[in-house]
Amino acid sequence: MAQPLVKKDDDRDDEAEYSPFLGIEKGAVLQEARVFNDPQLDARRCSQVITKLLYLLNQGESFTKVEATEVFFSVTKLFQSRDIGLRRMVYLMIKELSPSADEVIIVTSSLMKDMNSKTDMYRANAIRVLCRITDGTLLTQIERYLKQAIVDKNPVVASAALVSGIHILQTNPEIVKRWSNEVQEAVQSRAALVQFHALALLHQIRQNDRLAVSKLVTSLTRGSVRSPLAMCLLIRYTSQVIRESGSNSQTGDRPFYDFLEGCLRHKSEMVIFEAARAITELSGVTSRELTPAITVLQLFLSSSKPVLRFAAVRTLNKVAMTHPMAVTNCNIDMESLISDQNRSIATLAITTLLKTGNESSVDRLMKQITNFMSDIADEFKIVVVEAIRSLCLKFPLKYRALMNFLSNILREEGGFEYKKAIVDSIVILIRDIPDAKESGLLHLCEFIEDCEFTYLSTQILHFLGIEGPKTSDPSKYIRYIYNRVHLENATVRASAVSTLAKFGAVVDSLKPRIFVLLRRCLFDSDDEVRDRATLYLNTLGGDGSVVETEKDVKDFLFGSLDIPLVNLETSLKNYEPSEEPFDINSVPKEVKSQPLTEKKAPGKKPTGLGAPPSGPPSTADAYERLLSSIPEFENFGKLFKSSAPVELTEAETEYAVNVVKHIFDRHVVFQYNCTNTIPEQLLENVSVIVDASDAEEFTEVLSKSLRSLPYDSPGQTFLAFEKPEGLPAVGKFSNILKFIVKEVDTTTGEAEDDGVEDEYQLEDLEVVAADYILKVGVSNFRNEWDNIGPDCERVDEYGLGSRESLSEAVNAVINLLGMQPCEGSEVVPPNSRSHTCLLSGVFIGGVNVLVRLSFGIDGPKEVAMKLAVRSEDESVSDAIHEIVASG
Repeated sequence: MAQPLVKKDDDRDDEAEYSPFLGIEKGAVLQEARVFNDPQLDARRCSQVITKLLYLLNQGESFTKVEATEVFFSVTKLFQSRDIGLRRMVYLMIKELSPSADEVIIVTSSLMKDMNSKTDMYRANAIRVLCRITDGTLLTQIERYLKQAIVDKNPVVASAALVSGIHILQTNPEIVKRWSNEVQEAVQSRAALVQFHALALLHQIRQNDRLAVSKLVTSLTRGSVRSPLAMCLLIRYTSQVIRESGSNSQTGDRPFYDFLEGCLRHKSEMVIFEAARAITELSGVTSRELTPAITVLQLFLSSSKPVLRFAAVRTLNKVAMTHPMAVTNCNIDMESLISDQNRSIATLAITTLLKTGNESSVDRLMKQITNFMSDIADEFKIVVVEAIRSLCLKFPLKYRALMNFLSNILREEGGFEYKKAIVDSIVILIRDIPDAKESGLLHLCEFIEDCEFTYLSTQILHFLGIEGPKTSDPSKYIRYIYNRVHLENATVRASAVSTLAKFGAVVDSLKPRIFVLLRRCLFDSDDEVRDRATLYLNTLGGDGSVVETEKDVKDFLFGSLDIPLVNLETSLKNYEPSEEPFDINSVPKEVKSQPLTEKKAPGKKPTGLGAPPSGPPSTADAYERLLSSIPEFENFGKLFKSSAPVELTEAETEYAVNVVKHIFDRHVVFQYNCTNTIPEQLLENVSVIVDASDAEEFTEVLSKSLRSLPYDSPGQTFLAFEKPEGLPAVGKFSNILKFIVKEVDTTTGEAEDDGVEDEYQLEDLEVVAADYILKVGVSNFRNEWDNIGPDCERVDEYGLGSRESLSEAVNAVINLLGMQPCEGSEVVPPNSRSHTCLLSGVFIGGVNVLVRLSFGIDGPKEVAMKLAVRSEDESVSDAIHEIVASG
């Protein structure tokens, strides 16, 4: 159902406007469509019905094959009407319905007749529709008419033919490339729109020929382009040529820079801005080159048009990241934008000023920002907070004003991410600016008095426990901490108990008061709080027992636990109460993987504020700790990625084996997780023999066997291979599990002394290209795409062959690359004949890479794909294309 369209900037309900399509249903509109068959056509009524049908189609309403066919044939009968308005609606309807090949024939003759009509409006629209719905065979028949239309005196007809050519170029490039002479003639047209479309088409025809593009730019920069839109395109193409050619190494002058600078004096504002932006985005741009562009952007800051102010301040914001001194001349103009009605402009002005401001302007900026913060959304507030954090680290003497500002906004209303950004900023300032510690800790203490987020409260209490005892007067923080024991939930209460114990361990004068408070916590309703209080009283000697040494106490309270929690939990469960106390040194330090047969029960994910965003240590962290604890792997460097476990045995077999692939820069380590499922057997000297004859780029360098594998006790064996550095080497490995098997007496649990050598065939294992790419999402794909820029962009087209559906093709490419889909673009709408998918990830070596996939159905089930890759390294962009080409 359509939503009411409410006037912007007007909250009065009596002046609300409602959509004329409110409440329309497909069934009722299809009934109304019978009006198309009336002998006496009512043009106005037919136009209204077509408008409703178009609305339904554009809202995503799907028509069945029968419904679409009926509507199509009914619409074709409207060609008998001579009403120009109705004819234009008919053209739109035919385009939207995208009739199949056998239906197109019905309207082809009518459209070709209109294409040669004396009415220019008919000709232009007929060309657009014909090119949209016909295939290559019919295009060859009408090619002569299209060439004539390109150089037609009527700009509407010429533009229609050129735009159609841009669309046809995607599917039938060989036809369009034959139009070069006509398109070149159209570039010289006096009509602004014709020149714009002609230049766009001519560039697309030549885009794969760098020399041809350079010649095109050279010829056009001499002053034959009049259209402002075409000038904007020319500036972009010029920037592309400059990037590809690089600067002149002898003179330092850039080719075409004079042209860009000359465009800054153009009479059109859009051309001036496009030229200014192009200059600021030149690689290695100098202050001398920037100056004229900054000057015109400064003039735009005081424009009466919001779009110009926004464009200028956004560009200056980007320049400030790399050349802050070049933007300082604009600071006075930007300060006036802080009170701009458009909050996006105001936010960009604030953040730019914070990047470029000097120490003397900090106090003035803070006063202006204070009034501004309440009017903007949380996402903008986070940007401002991060900018203030950077400013404070830049001018540490101004920490008081900036810290007070952060503490004030911390008390205001706001969401979790916003409050977390403020807390993180205060914590960073406390760590990096010693003078800010005491005031910063007090601000955090005041915040937890009324904090609604459990995660933030526990993090602040933990931080207080580390930094608070080191201050000149630690006692002033105790009240804030103990208040949490009375007023908060169990998670925060337990954290508060731990923080109190840390104060007691470091500050001897506070120890008696801490003991009193901890004893009160022994009567808490939550067992975790009671247990912590008991443990800390015993550790600190508050219960009268013999206290441990000061070093042991501090190691226990402030040191990190170097034992995996999973192993500690398992050992505690297996511990049988006796006179012998539990020995923590008996807990194994190696991470034991779960047996393959175990599946995690589907449970509810923790929700709400009690679930910290970062969560517990991830599987990747566990793998990294495991590998770093094995001396043989110490010199392999930093672990880049660990794959999900790959099953090498079927379910319910004697031995369950799965493998995890650990990817390093120059090595690949296979971690074979083995589980013995036979109670009557003990396996010893367990190893995996690998045949790497189908993986020529890999060389085995290390094997680590498993000494013993009892029943139902998971263990690991490792195998390491060397590979070319930083390259996504692929290969296939065949695996055989080798071991000595000993019979076990199930009643006594003792194994026989003698064993028999045996082996067990495992499934083959493949290292694929996707193993070298980390799935890392981005929140705003377009921003990241623009930030990386086109310097290392690679674009090519591929045929994916026959596929059952577009969705199958999309999933196949996503799985091949192993990247993270962004913005839900992996979902293909039903009955769609084209789709764009956005992917992001990190390539081995830590190189960010973004991929834009454009799919289209070419023929019955043939899928074509255009792949555009941007990364920070051109070799990575090439590697992604190689993966797709070989996949």
